[in-house]
Amino acid sequence: MKLFFQFIILSTLLISSTFSYAVDPTNIYPKVKLQTSMGVIVVELDRVKAPITVDNFLEYVVKGEYNNTIFHRIIDDFIVQGGAYDAKFTAKKLGKNIINESGNGLKNEMGTIAMAKENRPHTANRQFFFNLADNTTLDPGRKWGYAVFGAIVEGEEVLTAIAKVPTDYNEEMAWNDVPLKPVMLIKATLLPADN
Repeated sequence: MKLFFQFIILSTLLISSTFSYAVDPTNIYPKVKLQTSMGVIVVELDRVKAPITVDNFLEYVVKGEYNNTIFHRIIDDFIVQGGAYDAKFTAKKLGKNIINESGNGLKNEMGTIAMAKENRPHTANRQFFFNLADNTTLDPGRKWGYAVFGAIVEGEEVLTAIAKVPTDYNEEMAWNDVPLKPVMLIKATLLPADN
């Protein structure tokens, strides 16, 4: 039994050290390549203004947690949301909720990436979305907003194409704006730091 607990502790340490080993803490503007079923999008993240949010997102990336997930909510001229479900709409494992960094000065403008959350402010976890317009209603004001943590630097045309896919009400999930044909996030990869 003692050996079993030692194995569990060692495994946990190895998993958590994989993240810290794979992510260069001195890279304050890391880039992530998102290989989708409709093309490649590259985002540059802003660790200066959204350090908690960026590290949370990178942890999911490095652990392969975004691989083979879908963009489950697409509203043209508003958002493309994903990161939480596989193609069968099975929910992926959740990590811990993070502090809302929406007051960081970054705005929900066209081409930015932000964290989805529940109505309560500090409930962002693994779901993210791309802004398809300047969504000022998602910025903080008298209420908490949605934390922007980066922007697209390559593949805007891919996002534009994703925004145009046909959607409808999904009876099984009781959701609106679900793509009729799955749009997959096949693989998310942390790119090497620029020299």
